[in-house]
Amino acid sequence: MNGRNALTWEEKFRLDVWYVDHHSLGLDLLILAKTLGQVLSRRGISAEGEATMPAFTGSRVEDR
Repeated sequence: MNGRNALTWEEKFRLDVWYVDHHSLGLDLLILAKTLGQVLSRRGISAEGEATMPAFTGSRVEDR
């Protein structure tokens, strides 16, 4: 819901990892509310220059 298809794959994966580390019922309810707002506002549907999102072709490995 944060940026939808306007985010890069790396940004999406980073947010997924953050969610796994911080999941809770309260966070899930917040995500549902924000998702409804995003759907109704129609923001972030398409990545720049794409109909929706570029195809995932892998990601670079970063040192952690």
